[in-house]
Amino acid sequence: MIIPLAQRAQQTQEYYFSIKLAEVRKLTAAGHDVINIGIGNPDMMPSDPTIQALTHSVQLPSSHGYQSYKGTPALREAIATFYNRTYGVSLEAETEILPLIGSKEGITHISLAFLNAGDEVLVPELGYPAYRAVSQMVGAVVKEYPLLEEQGWQPDWEAMNSLVSDKTKILWLNYPHMPTGAPATRELFEQAVKFAKAHRILLCHDNPYSLILNRRPPISLLSVEGAKDVAIEMNSMSKSHNMAGWRLGWMAAAKPYIDAVLTIKSNVDSGMFKPLMDAAVAALGNSDEWHSQRNAVYQDRLEAAKAFLTALNCTYTNDQEGMFLWAKLPDETESAAELVDYLLYTKHIFIAPGFIFGPKGSRYIRVSLCMPKERIWEAVSRITGSY
Repeated sequence: MIIPLAQRAQQTQEYYFSIKLAEVRKLTAAGHDVINIGIGNPDMMPSDPTIQALTHSVQLPSSHGYQSYKGTPALREAIATFYNRTYGVSLEAETEILPLIGSKEGITHISLAFLNAGDEVLVPELGYPAYRAVSQMVGAVVKEYPLLEEQGWQPDWEAMNSLVSDKTKILWLNYPHMPTGAPATRELFEQAVKFAKAHRILLCHDNPYSLILNRRPPISLLSVEGAKDVAIEMNSMSKSHNMAGWRLGWMAAAKPYIDAVLTIKSNVDSGMFKPLMDAAVAALGNSDEWHSQRNAVYQDRLEAAKAFLTALNCTYTNDQEGMFLWAKLPDETESAAELVDYLLYTKHIFIAPGFIFGPKGSRYIRVSLCMPKERIWEAVSRITGSY
């Protein structure tokens, strides 16, 4: 006998990468050398002070007990200092910052805190799949808003006005944008805040890529006047500090929004591991030179990734930011799914198809820069040579 699943489990599909990476592991176990440039899993180390802080803290008897649901005061202060130094944004460490076990946890907690069944959520037609999946899991109605490719993948604000109803509660935004790499701009954020205020909806901005191959000074949504009235911003150390497996992030917002999410979070977990938080404090103090050196590595990989896409006759723009490269398929390629499977099973290269980020991505692929440049160049040779 099998106990019936809840409706949310029946309507939610297994994460695409979970399925595809199982295929990659099977090929690897069979002796094939698979070059994985499909996922955004940073392969470089955190800074030395980060590792030193972790190893010191883990040896202290006081580090192994339960911690506050709000994280340590030192971590919240470090996040506040980081925001001031990086974005010019002032945050109250005690009341306007809530550490998270990664941004994905934040997406879930925010949705549980603010959405009732039947409420509507505006999700970009191309974006992180969790925005859609979590909204559906909590019983909300997903409404996709269009992105204008010819205008650098910016939201179509005019079209979005027609999507709003009295049931619309949340708008998800993410710039620098994943998967397209579209940069963040002050004009975009000002328009987003204006839109959220006009329609009385909660603006949730996901901001993990602002320090990676950024072509201009990084910007936070919360730097826009009046943003704290209507907005929550999430940030993460996964990409910007090479700490994806550490599961360290946070949300920043006005106290009422922090308190609302804390109500949910405090019923789900029992706080974060203190040595991780102590290490995060050190990481948030990384120098500009550390970030520049990491970006120099990504820049070299970017050139190899461009060569890889050129070898596939794909086209891409040169203004992208973040750790991915988004590219359009040539007309002669039937579909992204076909290309992904062809590369995986004949060339042993794994890339991400654009459709996993939304239907509009059906004619696109995404290449990750989380692989040494030598391996990406090897992928190029597998396409251009005999393999």
